[in-house]
Amino acid sequence: MLIHHIRSKHGAAIAASIGLLFCVAAMNVSAQQALLTRHMRDAVSQGQAAFVQHLNRDQSLHLVIGLPVRNQDALNSFIETLYTPGSPNYHQYLDVDQFTKMFGPTQADYDAVIRFAHSSGFVVSKTAPNRLIVEVDASVGSIEKAFNVTMNVYRHPTENRTFYAPDREPSVNLSTQLWNINGLDNYAIPRPANLVQSKVAPQAGTGSAPGGYFLGSDLRDAYYGSTGTLTGSGQTIGLLEYVGYNPADVTHYFSTYGPPLTTTVTPVSTDGTAAICTTCDDTEQALDIEYSISMAPGLSNCIVYVGSTDQSILNQMATDNSAKAISCSWSWRPPDPTVDDPIFMQMATQGQTYASASGDSSSWSRGEYNWPQESANVLCVGATSLVTSGPAGNWVSETGWSDSGGGIAIDRIPIPTWQHNRQVVTVANGASKQRRNGPDVAAEGDFQNYICYDGTCAGGWGGTSFACPEFIGYLAMANQQSVAHGHSTLGFVNPAIYTIGEGTGYTTSFHDTTVGNNIGFNCVTGYDLVTGWGTPNGPGLINALAP
Repeated sequence: MLIHHIRSKHGAAIAASIGLLFCVAAMNVSAQQALLTRHMRDAVSQGQAAFVQHLNRDQSLHLVIGLPVRNQDALNSFIETLYTPGSPNYHQYLDVDQFTKMFGPTQADYDAVIRFAHSSGFVVSKTAPNRLIVEVDASVGSIEKAFNVTMNVYRHPTENRTFYAPDREPSVNLSTQLWNINGLDNYAIPRPANLVQSKVAPQAGTGSAPGGYFLGSDLRDAYYGSTGTLTGSGQTIGLLEYVGYNPADVTHYFSTYGPPLTTTVTPVSTDGTAAICTTCDDTEQALDIEYSISMAPGLSNCIVYVGSTDQSILNQMATDNSAKAISCSWSWRPPDPTVDDPIFMQMATQGQTYASASGDSSSWSRGEYNWPQESANVLCVGATSLVTSGPAGNWVSETGWSDSGGGIAIDRIPIPTWQHNRQVVTVANGASKQRRNGPDVAAEGDFQNYICYDGTCAGGWGGTSFACPEFIGYLAMANQQSVAHGHSTLGFVNPAIYTIGEGTGYTTSFHDTTVGNNIGFNCVTGYDLVTGWGTPNGPGLINALAP
């Protein structure tokens, strides 16, 4: 009736104008594009988090805008051939430029995202050689407008604090497809893998430190041997940290307890976060440095990457392409468990090993922070309780550590091809036929380790936070042997490790841990969801990985 009245009064011209307005509105709606990964927290979407207030529009947030890899199917196939013995591509790794040309976003798409950031009022703080991320600083008001969200503050449903998060999935008026936006919420704060010090005084151990606690050098002797010649010479390792460290703690550890520190320790801030910190708690950071270098005391460099967001740290590790063995003893929980996989896959194409502590909450079903250890693109390291013959002594026995993270991926990550085997998935171990199982391997992590941190030194510390840097130091020695024989570094070792575990050389490569549990799964003969395949058996595993 109204339209009829307008037509009768003003004629076809106004009707045409109204039609044009509808077309323009429809075009604006259609231009809004969803992202390829999830961003809403279940606590918000399901009403579990009580609304507190709207986040201050003037507050500034640091975001990482991610772009998807190009030719994902081709990338998957390339990595498979890269780690298939006998393939023409076997261990023919790419450099950063080659990866970017083959699989990175196009320069045109990357430039479009940068223009979008500028036009949205963002300050571009950092770009990346692989074109996978753009780091920006932006006000909440400009973020809401650019991504069509409302940023609210909510009461955390399980922790005594508030958090900010968007009220809906973001969308953008941009033709270039986006992968994710990192930093839109602080629902899950990264934390060390529940690193803890025992509140109960343990019995005297068999280590070299005061009280019989283990030093990192004891674990080198137990897992590699006191007469071995490999030291990690010529190799560089990387450590992922969210807080800086105090060099004085590291210097004190090695000058007091040895071995002599000859490795260069290089702090790197990826986004302005302080890499050197003399007043903060550096327990996790110090032990990562102390135990990885103790395992491979001849390392050329230990790069300590410190940042505030996972993608900022991980992407610099990948684009630096300097550290060929990387350890992470932190856990976090992104809204979407696939967000970091493009960077992990780039590392695999470049011959980098990324290892993650399996966590210290026992079975994965008991904890919430299971990332990145659940990823099928990382080496997951669980923990054991080790007994040696004495200070600097030989390996005697091990049991599965009761707090060792492991189990079946709660984020329903599909089982990788290298786990799809009857020797991995058994009735005895309870592994899944459909989902990623973990851990893959293990090392000492019981409350019997000694570290220097926060201006002091003490024993009784435990966690898979110890196991992961121990294992990455061991892999650095394997890389040393491989390179010395004219080969490449080992890169993504999971396929090779499972081949060894399923082969006739298993017992000469691994100590199979058959006793213990993690309150959910039991240690059994062969692979299990507490210790994986077990711990390194002297130089045997190195010789199997790098013959």
